[in-house]
Amino acid sequence: MVITYYGLSCFKIQSGETVLAIDPFSKESGLTPPRFGADAVLVSHEHENHNNVGALTAKDGESGLFKITGPGEYEFKGIIVRGIESFHDSKSGKQKGKNTIYIVEWEGMRLVHLGDYGEEALRSEIQEALGTPDILFLPVGGEETIDSEAAAKFVNEIEPRIIIPMHYKISGLKAKLDGVEVFMKEMGERAEAEEKFTIKKSGLPSAEESKIVILKTP
Repeated sequence: MVITYYGLSCFKIQSGETVLAIDPFSKESGLTPPRFGADAVLVSHEHENHNNVGALTAKDGESGLFKITGPGEYEFKGIIVRGIESFHDSKSGKQKGKNTIYIVEWEGMRLVHLGDYGEEALRSEIQEALGTPDILFLPVGGEETIDSEAAAKFVNEIEPRIIIPMHYKISGLKAKLDGVEVFMKEMGERAEAEEKFTIKKSGLPSAEESKIVILKTP
């Protein structure tokens, strides 16, 4: 499995010939929209920084792009996806609305993408649903999501094996977010940014040893 980061909450995840896209953004973000072929796309919520599905190309011209845009259980090409309702803020969605957390079971691993998760306190029902992720895609930039302090607390409660920070300040982005270094300082960790992240189940760290992976954008 190869994971590529494009900025905000957008990722390309590929295993063999199968490609999954998550939260493609528009040019209104200040960034160049991601453009690649995909079999399926997950959208955490309806905002131009997360739902620019039109930037993607369906790899299979006949069946088109398999789109998942909210809570529920889905399956395609042997990949199991579960969407869980959450909130974009700590006011039960009264300020910024709802958000979908996605749990993806693929290649024997559990991937959890939090989207624009904004709840400062982790609800027990969400914690139970998430279990212990092998890979956690975690917003850390604050302002529109949880900040670095809340993100660090989330990690301590969930105990994922691999943490991939997302939704933080990068060059060109209009949103006023904190940089990833704020989260790293909160965690007391250092990591060199990687172009892409390649992982398989046998290469996961032990449950006692979590790892933070910082990814560069193209």
